[in-house]
Amino acid sequence: MARWPWWVQVGGLYVAARLVSAWIFMAAALHQGVNPWFPAKPDYWSFVNIWDARWYGEALQNGYPAVLPTDGAGNVQENAWAFYALFPMLGRVAAGLTGISPASALTMIAMVSGLGAALVIYKLFRLRASHRTALWGTVFVSTFPVSAVLQVPYAESLNLLLLATALLLVMERRYLWAMPAVVLMCLSRPTGVPFAAMIGLLFLHRVWQHYSAAEAGRSRDTPHSVPQLWSLAGLTAVSGIGALLWPAIAWAVTGDIQAYTKTETVWRGHDLVPFKPWFDTGILLFGPVLGVLAPFVFVALFAAAMMCRPVRALGTELRLWCACYMGYLLIFLHPQTSTFRMLLPLFPLALSAALVSRSRAYRGSVVIMFVLLQIVWIVWLWAWAPLPGGGDYPP
Repeated sequence: MARWPWWVQVGGLYVAARLVSAWIFMAAALHQGVNPWFPAKPDYWSFVNIWDARWYGEALQNGYPAVLPTDGAGNVQENAWAFYALFPMLGRVAAGLTGISPASALTMIAMVSGLGAALVIYKLFRLRASHRTALWGTVFVSTFPVSAVLQVPYAESLNLLLLATALLLVMERRYLWAMPAVVLMCLSRPTGVPFAAMIGLLFLHRVWQHYSAAEAGRSRDTPHSVPQLWSLAGLTAVSGIGALLWPAIAWAVTGDIQAYTKTETVWRGHDLVPFKPWFDTGILLFGPVLGVLAPFVFVALFAAAMMCRPVRALGTELRLWCACYMGYLLIFLHPQTSTFRMLLPLFPLALSAALVSRSRAYRGSVVIMFVLLQIVWIVWLWAWAPLPGGGDYPP
């Protein structure tokens, strides 16, 4: 493969990774029992169209409710507003143009978007590493334990493509070109808030860098020129507006300013209280003493990881993105089994993992470990098995 064009290498490895995931899905489907969606032992296409895929299908076919559904006590019930519109909208267009079913259209978009994401991620990694290391980093993303979600009708692959594109354009300082990518990203999944925070902090850093260099008497060939700073300021404003766009749309349609947050918190069973869910989960897992300390230990370990040499090699933009996204999860996320899937936007750390060592044994072992954990993720979380109290852990 070394003589093949880079895009053939990346595309071939990504497709191979998705075939491995497909085999795992099919093997797990053979053991799937009675479930809420289809008969036991479903085929592959039925098996990947469950969980949130059904909600995206609902948004595609029926749109979003103008009135939030509630129970007898007035509590908002699960509804499509928790699922951003870009993915089902593209599915509707694809289904209309091709005549295929909505489920097939969403699956096709997810698979194509995943391939596109792998290509963009490689280009992003090449800004910080050699071809071979960038290729290994892309393979790590493609085989990550939750990477199987990139081929199911979820918006993760589309969001990953748009996020990687936005980060690539930011690193290349093409801030004006990044604006449409950021707006589309904000309409695919809830990554707009941490991205806006990252761009805002990056703008402040670049302004400080620019004027510090000027005051030190250095040449005007600073990291950012004045026009670039203005472009970055514009991207900061667009990112902030984009982060609020979907909640604003939900408000405009339903007339309820909290329509999105009320819907989003239905799945966690209580109102949004920043940071608190991490302590609740810590106490549940480790007890009243260690459970309170667990979030602080986690933050300390993540901060230490961000300071290590392989992560520093990512550069300012990617490190800042990882820090802002993890901060976003700490503030707003209710940690549970879906948390594993929500770690996918931290994909730049895959390049850091590849930079740890050039050893083929090390890198190959990481891929093998990821594939084994992918089996665990699919069998444990994707396949449905009733819990004693009803329901199942979501993937």
